[in-house]
Amino acid sequence: MTAPAPDLTCLVLTCTLKPAPTASSSELLGQQVLDAFAALGVSGSMERVIDHRVAFGVSTDEGNGDGWPALRRKVLDADILVLVTPIWMGQPASVCKVVLERLDAEMGETDDEGRPLMFGKVAGVGVVGNEDGAHHVSAELYQALDDVGFTIPAQAVTYWVGEAMQAVDYQDLDATPEKTASTTQVLARNATHLARLLKASPYPAD
Repeated sequence: MTAPAPDLTCLVLTCTLKPAPTASSSELLGQQVLDAFAALGVSGSMERVIDHRVAFGVSTDEGNGDGWPALRRKVLDADILVLVTPIWMGQPASVCKVVLERLDAEMGETDDEGRPLMFGKVAGVGVVGNEDGAHHVSAELYQALDDVGFTIPAQAVTYWVGEAMQAVDYQDLDATPEKTASTTQVLARNATHLARLLKASPYPAD
């Protein structure tokens, strides 16, 4: 059993296209992810990205009221980042792609020892949708997150996809499917374990 991790924090960025307070399947899955981390002693919070008016761009601050700098501060303060996105047209939501574009700036941001600022941070993925595509979406996110310095744990994705050409959303289900609940637990457990290891033994500097 994984020991409590009171020193670790998790940030869930929910990339639904729906502004608050509209109900969202992505938000529901994100909350379940946070609950799984909380059961392991990891404190966390969730932000609905669309509510922050994040500007298009590939810098850390695009100015003119850009909402990314405040979210970026939360990313930097967290040990674990989980991106939760719906699937649209077989792709991650446009909001999620904007987050990845903004994270691109981190490739040029380093600590005092020359390491990218995201080194030592762990990332996971959550996906919801009404047709197949969760593996494709998680693969896209894994590559981008790894590229900017995050470390990806084993089986670091939880997802639910419904039948093709149906209208049932994740939030409409009477109960969380057992497989989705179990993958959420695995994501939280493995990410917590890896984050603890990286915190105790950081990546070497240049």
